[in-house]
Amino acid sequence: MTWLIASVFGIVGLIVGYFVSKKIIEEKVRLAKQDYDSMIEKAKKEANEIKKSMIIEAREEIHKLREDFEQKKRRQEEELKALEERIIKREEIISRREETVDKKEEMVEELKKRLEEKEKELEEKEQKINQELTKIAGLTTEEARDIVLKRAEDMFRHEIALKYKMIKEEIEDNMEREAKRIISIAIQRYSAEYVGEVTLSTVALPSDDMKGRIIGREGRNIRTFEKLTGVDLIIDDTPEVVSLSSFNPLRREVARITLEKLVADGRIHPARIEEMYEKAKKEIEKVIKEAGQEAAFRVGVMGLHPEIVKLLGRLKFRTSYGQNVLEHSIEVAKLAGMMAAELGLNVDKAKRGGLLHDIGKAVDHEVEGSHTVIGADLAKRYGEKEDVVNMIMSHHGEVEPLTPEAVLVAAADALSAARPGARRETLETYIRRLMKLEEIAESFDQVEKAYAIQAGREVRVIVEPDKVDDAEAELLAHEIAKEIEEKLEYPGILKVVVIREKRSVAYAK
Repeated sequence: MTWLIASVFGIVGLIVGYFVSKKIIEEKVRLAKQDYDSMIEKAKKEANEIKKSMIIEAREEIHKLREDFEQKKRRQEEELKALEERIIKREEIISRREETVDKKEEMVEELKKRLEEKEKELEEKEQKINQELTKIAGLTTEEARDIVLKRAEDMFRHEIALKYKMIKEEIEDNMEREAKRIISIAIQRYSAEYVGEVTLSTVALPSDDMKGRIIGREGRNIRTFEKLTGVDLIIDDTPEVVSLSSFNPLRREVARITLEKLVADGRIHPARIEEMYEKAKKEIEKVIKEAGQEAAFRVGVMGLHPEIVKLLGRLKFRTSYGQNVLEHSIEVAKLAGMMAAELGLNVDKAKRGGLLHDIGKAVDHEVEGSHTVIGADLAKRYGEKEDVVNMIMSHHGEVEPLTPEAVLVAAADALSAARPGARRETLETYIRRLMKLEEIAESFDQVEKAYAIQAGREVRVIVEPDKVDDAEAELLAHEIAKEIEEKLEYPGILKVVVIREKRSVAYAK
């Protein structure tokens, strides 16, 4: 019973609690709704206030922008107005100038017409005068002109010769003195020894028995050697020595190295000769490269292309009239550099041109053309500047020198070639050059006889004294020298001496 009562009271308590909590929840919901409504109302009011303030700010900004736009518009209108005024003024100036130009053109046209009329009148007068002169003299205008020119030439030739002599003496007084000073300084500062190149090399043998081994059975070894090297092997009665003969120094040097290796090895047969020949060629390539590098170092020329250095080295085995071309090139470079220093010119450029001036001789036996053209092409190919290319082309006078350094290179080349003992000529070439010298001098009408003396470095010209006076003799010497320069190649400087002598003899009886 007690349990039943307790259950009933529990149920009743739950029911009462439910209704009480529901009432409380409803009250809280009502209060929350009131708060929400008040917040919404407050937010609307704030939003309206923000909207009003933004509208006011936007209106103020629009007003400000409108004022700025109006100001800019007014400024632009003022600028356009000023520009229009300037344009109108310029148009007025241009129109006035056009009027002036039109007036000047009219005046020019009028003057042109007058000049044409006067020119026609003068031509008509000249034609009439020419016709009258032709009738009187019986000559055409061209014939009369030729006669006048001939008389003028005969009349003033003597005066021209005197003027030429005076100018020449005045220039030469200073020019020759300065040139001699510079050249003498360069020659004194650079004094080189010369060793004449020969076409024969000798190789020492340990004994005369080696000669038989070099010849081989039925001469097969010597035939193989000469065929491979292109050099004549001379075996004679000279004890313990054989000779190598060739006009090509490079081939002769390769043959010498090959033979020395064969002699040192002792095994001499065709296969061994071929093997030693190939080794000698490789050694000579190394020697060529080192010779080119040494030449560039001796002169002080840097930055040369590797192929140019190799070509320089090949000049060590090239001769010109018995003179070693590499030593000649080094000497030309140093002489040109010294003269450039004396004159205040570019020393490095002069040295570079002097060192490379004969570079074409390294391959002139392989490529057609003169060594100057070949050398210029090689220099261009390997990146040398136009000034250096011109030095190579102009050092024999084939083209005009473009720089003072190019003239110095040509002068240094002539100095190096003209040194006593530097070069030698064959007898046939020497005699032919002397005969050509005399022939050129005797081709002039006033010349009676010409003689080449001083080993072909001077030509003495005897003239007819009745046809040439002292002043004309100076002019004749210049003309002969110029003709020799154009038609003859010769080492160094050639002197032309014109001799005029008249003897008058009378006898008193």
